[in-house]
Amino acid sequence: MQIGLISDTHSYLDPVVFKAFKDCDEVWHAGDFGSLEVAEQLEDFKPFRGVYGNIDDGPIREKYPLDLRFECEGVDVWITHIAGHPGRYEKRARRMLDENPLPQVLIYGHSHILRVDTDKKRGGLKCINPGAAGHHGFHLMRTLIKCEFTEGEVRNMRVVELGPRGRRPKKSD
Repeated sequence: MQIGLISDTHSYLDPVVFKAFKDCDEVWHAGDFGSLEVAEQLEDFKPFRGVYGNIDDGPIREKYPLDLRFECEGVDVWITHIAGHPGRYEKRARRMLDENPLPQVLIYGHSHILRVDTDKKRGGLKCINPGAAGHHGFHLMRTLIKCEFTEGEVRNMRVVELGPRGRRPKKSD
């Protein structure tokens, strides 16, 4: 199953996302949609899963959970917005990892930093942050991740660069 991972759109959904994810079976958003319109555009495009982030308001929080835990092609997945990373997990995420059976894959956002790690101290937990796809933040390059979930593994992970963070194109551009 081809999966498109996106996070931190902050109310801006680049049209390139639709081209980049055209061959994906599902799209997963790791929070900070910024607007319900972004979520609805992704829902209309492909089968979709998402969690709310710290900037998301009431309507988004009513529609999407803080955490999603599910299985995809034999892979136990947890998506949340704020997680930290191996060696520096955020307090809530660390507690969740300590108190629950470990997922195989943790997908998160928040930091705007593209990052893929394997936590060897936690049984090889794969931690994936697709970076930020929007213009708000301090990241230099807007990014996504595409990958395959198959036979209990995540394979063929690829970074998609959307272009530098900067001014939003005007509708007339």
